[in-house]
Amino acid sequence: MQFVLATHNPGKIREMSAILERFGIEVVTPKDLGITVDVEETGTTFAENSMLKAKAICELANLPAIADDSGLCVDALNGAPGVYSARYGGEGLDDVGRYRLLLENLKGQPTRAAHFACAIACAFPNGDTITAEGQVKGTIAFAPMGEGGFGYDPVFFYPELAKTFGQLTQEEKSAISHRGRAMEDFVAKLETYLNQ
Repeated sequence: MQFVLATHNPGKIREMSAILERFGIEVVTPKDLGITVDVEETGTTFAENSMLKAKAICELANLPAIADDSGLCVDALNGAPGVYSARYGGEGLDDVGRYRLLLENLKGQPTRAAHFACAIACAFPNGDTITAEGQVKGTIAFAPMGEGGFGYDPVFFYPELAKTFGQLTQEEKSAISHRGRAMEDFVAKLETYLNQ
């Protein structure tokens, strides 16, 4: 059985393929199928954006499609950058530019509580859908630490391990991350769906 993973991110493709292979699911990408569309993320929540991507790719590929949307939510910034995590600060900023802007915007804030959130959606050609979500709580460090991960990982401090996500190994991060938790929830729901 083939599922399309609605992403161009090689890290996500590797991570999700490894999990889905256990169910005998072969993962293909839109690129593998000659689909080059970039679905506009017009939703106001991670769940809405992941469903928009899953449904659009499902329709184009006529195969079940899985998409995710995730980001960082900072309490002192009223949940920002949130769904705009990848576009925080506008065009032209890279990961380092975005987390530097975040640190600048948090100067003088008494609380640095934050969480990463992830929503996964799966759309089937028959119209059925599955959704799952995951979160991990932490704080924003005062300076970046670690070379691992991507995005805001070097400034997202996880108190239980006393490290930023940028300091964790891939295995450590997968075990506790928002995407790992959402995938766990998703896989349980997918297993139930496939057995019906």
